[in-house]
Amino acid sequence: MSAPTDEFSFLPAQAADIGVAPPLPRGERVDVTLEDGRTLSALRYGDGAPVVTFLHGAGLNAHTWDTTILALGLPALAIDLPGHGDSSWREDAAYTARVLAPDVVSGLREWTNGPQLLVGHSLGGLTAAAVAASAPAAVAQLVVIDITPGVDPNAGPTQIREFFAGPTDWATREELVDRALAFGLGGTRAAAERGVFLNSRIRPDGRVEWKHHFAHLAAAPDRAADAPARQDAVANVLSATGWDDLAAVAAPITLIRGDRGYVTEADAAEFSRRLPGASVEIAPTGHNVQEERPRELGARLREIAGKG
Repeated sequence: MSAPTDEFSFLPAQAADIGVAPPLPRGERVDVTLEDGRTLSALRYGDGAPVVTFLHGAGLNAHTWDTTILALGLPALAIDLPGHGDSSWREDAAYTARVLAPDVVSGLREWTNGPQLLVGHSLGGLTAAAVAASAPAAVAQLVVIDITPGVDPNAGPTQIREFFAGPTDWATREELVDRALAFGLGGTRAAAERGVFLNSRIRPDGRVEWKHHFAHLAAAPDRAADAPARQDAVANVLSATGWDDLAAVAAPITLIRGDRGYVTEADAAEFSRRLPGASVEIAPTGHNVQEERPRELGARLREIAGKG
């Protein structure tokens, strides 16, 4: 794997893949120190204040949105959720939506100056609902991607848990790429190499580890005193209750689900029953809509934002 120059060095190739011509939006990393001393990190794209904010899913990071943001063509913010990317890990391993939401609200106050089109995928979708419910002035519209509070954690998400539950460190990033491809993740080898580079780091001892906390939680030895609680944290992040949060959201809500994703027809029907005013849209893709159909998703989000 050739060594990229920095975390934004992939953008020209990603833009070319979806037919976005230069000039490309400027990307920068921003950080804020939270009240308890932890760091919340994010990526800011374009000139001017962000109008769309993105929250990624479990085990991913803010860069999962890069190609979608290029297609979107609007100033945007993508936040690394706690325990992911360049944001601090939580000592209590609590990564459910309502625990994460206050940190996201702090980030919105730091990096935006107006109500956002808030877009969340998977765990980020449940977190986005909790943010919209608790800080309504910060959210103009809510888009939830391929998740509902009732999704079966023993169906699609099982693959993610099994993928996390491997070794906690590796000799090279190539080993991580091979593992991702073996699990059917990452798409092409080039895409998997990009994802691994952006979602891993080299420790001082030269070993490579995932940036996200879940790989360490899933591999926690059973003899550890806190192992059951930590394993539950991995198993339950996508099944935590969230219907009350969605019901409390005053902003318009859109659910975009992949026709081969985690949200089944029954899940979508329950979503519509509980939230009759919400819109439900289907995309011809799997769970990671933002990576499999970024051009189409970016264009749709631009329309929802009223800029289409």
